[in-house]
Amino acid sequence: MSIGVGLFLIAVGAILRFAVTASVAGIDLQTVGVILMVIGVAGLVITFVLMGQRRRARAPRPPV
Repeated sequence: MSIGVGLFLIAVGAILRFAVTASVAGIDLQTVGVILMVIGVAGLVITFVLMGQRRRARAPRPPV
């Protein structure tokens, strides 16, 4: 998951949670919005952790 996908999921989740007042039979849209926001935040955290690991792996080592 990239940064853009994580931000997109957070935005869609926030819209569903806070802005949509419609109801669908059998689905609670506010709960779906919260789930999407949590998945987006988790994806962002994982993306940043993996980016940090790659950056550390590519850093040149000082000569001994």
